[in-house]
Amino acid sequence: MASFNRVILVGNLTRDVELRYTPQGTPVTEVGLAVNDRRRNQQGEWVEETTFVDVTLWGRQAEVAKEYLGKGSPVLIEGRLKLDTWETDGQRRSKLRVVADRMQMLGRAGGNGGATQRSNDATAPTDVEAGEAGEEDFPF
Repeated sequence: MASFNRVILVGNLTRDVELRYTPQGTPVTEVGLAVNDRRRNQQGEWVEETTFVDVTLWGRQAEVAKEYLGKGSPVLIEGRLKLDTWETDGQRRSKLRVVADRMQMLGRAGGNGGATQRSNDATAPTDVEAGEAGEEDFPF
């Protein structure tokens, strides 16, 4: 049976980036992404629906996100879905998140691409590919 696990999202960060390190020294961060969808309801009115997605960035991607992005920054994320499961107080819990393979910073017209972006050309997208970080080293 064939399978394919790929996600591409474009949205805005919901909070500032907090960089952490695994015991082995690998940079990691988990950011929140708000993705908006606009559609018509049964009455024909336009309705905005926001979906909030947790995204994990590893290695150089995490460092770049910390340096250049902040709350509200537009970003494109390409990665894969991962289901985390754990037990708390005897109850089994789970959470679906995206592990990013690629992050592209998107500039805003007339503004800077992120809260602290230092680029003179804020409208030029910047690509960052995932490194060889081992996500199993840092469970959430």
